[in-house]
Amino acid sequence: MTSNSGSGAAEDGSYEYEEEFVNNARGMKLFTCRWLPPKGQTIKGQVFICHGYAVECSVTMRGTGTRLAQAGYAVYGVDFEGHGRSEGLQGYVPSFDVLVSDCDAFFAAVVASTANTDLPRFLLGESMGGAVALLLHRARPSYWTGAVLVAPMCKIADEMRPHPVVVSVLKAMTSIIPTWKIVPTTDVIDAAYRMQEKRDEIRNNPYCYQGKPRLKTAYELLRVSLNLENSVLPKVSLPFLIVHGGDDKVTDPSISDLLYRSAASQDKKLNLYPGMWHALTSGETPENIHTVFQDIIAWLDERSSSMKSSAAAMDISSEMEQKAKHDEQHFDKL
Repeated sequence: MTSNSGSGAAEDGSYEYEEEFVNNARGMKLFTCRWLPPKGQTIKGQVFICHGYAVECSVTMRGTGTRLAQAGYAVYGVDFEGHGRSEGLQGYVPSFDVLVSDCDAFFAAVVASTANTDLPRFLLGESMGGAVALLLHRARPSYWTGAVLVAPMCKIADEMRPHPVVVSVLKAMTSIIPTWKIVPTTDVIDAAYRMQEKRDEIRNNPYCYQGKPRLKTAYELLRVSLNLENSVLPKVSLPFLIVHGGDDKVTDPSISDLLYRSAASQDKKLNLYPGMWHALTSGETPENIHTVFQDIIAWLDERSSSMKSSAAAMDISSEMEQKAKHDEQHFDKL
């Protein structure tokens, strides 16, 4: 069941925007949105965005949606449980596995409902959403055409890693006070966003969670980071592009380098931008944001066009095989 929540288009007609609510497997309403190229324009591919912790899609990632739609891509986002306009306790991640499952179900439903199910399909994950994207890939290793990972959260830096005893205590406490906002943290907004106007936008956005991390949420992020490091990174096999700011204080650029070196993927690229911060696609200067999106769109375009070329070659090959078979049958009758 879905309920339409609104739609619109850019004043210059360069993209269309729609939003609706969908029910997940647990009966919770999740907010979803999409940015589409104008009607009649050929769609190059589909991009499925995974937002970061404590933020949401429709406002925080609006720039990503509009730029990619203007570049010819259909872009889809969903607010995680407890995030944005989706149901659930704000800022609470009771299970990272369930969060990934929600995204997998929604994204697969979008693909299945698309007229052309052979369109290239890409994941784009920012920060915590990068971890979501990697786990979505591992859930369906050959399903995705590729992934763009923006300052991904894929491992805890060694100097930040809690002692195993602390991890055990944290795990025990989650069964007693899972939703308590007691985990100490620095101001991530100031650390992530270079531009003051973007910091103000985040702080004035009622759909962004600004309290201390809840206990179970912190444990889930820790658990997933350790799982990614130990079990997932070497098995990443899809084509991917990592973009990461050299002065990122939220997720360590060296961890992106580790993913780049560890992954089994043959088609992989790491773009490190000296002097840039964590929020590359929204919190940087306009010039820096433009540079990052130029690189992202060029990467997507290259893989979308190569996939279409391969499909065309297969069609030609199939047509020639059918013709050869027809000729054989024709001459057999002579």
